[in-house]
Amino acid sequence: MVLQEPVGAPSLSTAAGGVGDAVAEVRLSRLRWAVLLLFSSYSLCNAFQWIQYGSISNVFVNFYDVSTFAIDWLSMSYMLIYIPLLFPVAWLLDKRGLRIIALAGSAFNAMGAWVKLGSLKPHLFPVTVLGQVICGLAQVFILGMPSRIASVWFGSHEVSTACSIAVFGNQLGIAAGFLIPPVLIPNVDDVEKLAHHISIMFFMTAGVASALFILVIIVFKEKPPNPPSQAQASIQSRPTAEYSYVQSILRLLRNANFLLLMVTYGLNVGCFYALSTLLNRMVIHHYPGEEVNAGRIGLTIILSGMVGALISGIWLDKTKTYKQTTLAVYLMSLVGMIAYTFTLSLGHLWVVFVTAGLLGFFMTGYLPLGFEFAAELTYPESEGTSSGLLNVSAQIFGIAFTIGQGQIMDHFGTMAGNLLLCSVLFLGTVITVFIKADLRRQQANLEHEQTKVSPEAYTIPIVLEESQL
Repeated sequence: MVLQEPVGAPSLSTAAGGVGDAVAEVRLSRLRWAVLLLFSSYSLCNAFQWIQYGSISNVFVNFYDVSTFAIDWLSMSYMLIYIPLLFPVAWLLDKRGLRIIALAGSAFNAMGAWVKLGSLKPHLFPVTVLGQVICGLAQVFILGMPSRIASVWFGSHEVSTACSIAVFGNQLGIAAGFLIPPVLIPNVDDVEKLAHHISIMFFMTAGVASALFILVIIVFKEKPPNPPSQAQASIQSRPTAEYSYVQSILRLLRNANFLLLMVTYGLNVGCFYALSTLLNRMVIHHYPGEEVNAGRIGLTIILSGMVGALISGIWLDKTKTYKQTTLAVYLMSLVGMIAYTFTLSLGHLWVVFVTAGLLGFFMTGYLPLGFEFAAELTYPESEGTSSGLLNVSAQIFGIAFTIGQGQIMDHFGTMAGNLLLCSVLFLGTVITVFIKADLRRQQANLEHEQTKVSPEAYTIPIVLEESQL
């Protein structure tokens, strides 16, 4: 018979003559979907605050009487803050777990939203910068969570889909950031009227962020009562003394496949950050007065990317073809960027919508692929650490590409700026070819499924022969 005992139960050696250790029962928790939905929701709110200035940059330039570069830095502040704070937050995630990170992220997100309400006068631009910096601090506690939540709460057959849904929140927030600000805040010259419209957006954001923080306090749990997969059970059974955060980082930095993925992920997502930040400037340059449609183009990029991410996640759960899927999506991101670059200036907005949708389907759909491929390449290292390193790469490239593309656009036009991103995506596609599909997490799950007797393992069911009477 097969015996599966909960962690903390007497070992089988006591009950059956020294056969083995206790084993964690693998079981899925119903709460996992509530945790995932709540995380996606406050991630959505934080992402909305990232792009709410950039999506109507020309309006905020006029309201605060600052340069476009200053408004661009409101978006880039998120990227800059993330880089030095990744390692402390990733260490905290490993030492204190998911709940404390969720509480910190949702709290800072709400705090930053309320601070922005104090910046409703043209001379109070530094206050809105402070609010954005606090929201950027919240992002450090959010970006590395999707793959960790997926691994801790979801089974091996649904982990990629769960990661995609977790990333959805962030992407949907960016979509809302493209759609809502142009609708709520018209481009008018009356400063008082403009301040009134801005206050509506800030009050709505602060209210939602505060409600989500309260829900996190009530609903968000550290982990399910039982591990959801054999791979996760193996990690949870590992003695704490055996884990070293510094050694984990060093092992990741010696993993050649992960280093290649870190570069390619940074190149792709850095392009996405630059494109999102500068989209309003690009569209307004070719289609003056089309602020609302500029937001809708951004919305199209994100929504099509969400569909791409969901399809990719389901596909990975079914096929486990991480390398092939990542390469195909990367290549199509390049194709989409080329199509967008050469159709933006044709004078037909509907064509821009189509090519932007194609670009978003693959470029935005790549985000959860990178997280999940990294989790496979680096198992059993912490998903928070590997995701964090991917995001650091993305932030560094994002700042460089946003500044570089912005300067190129100012001096040589939008096509030249977009050609920079095309060349970057081409380089990333070539590098992706050299990543080997060393799927360690899948191999661990496969070995657990195939093993019938393993007395030394904490997480393998022990098979006992019934006594012959």
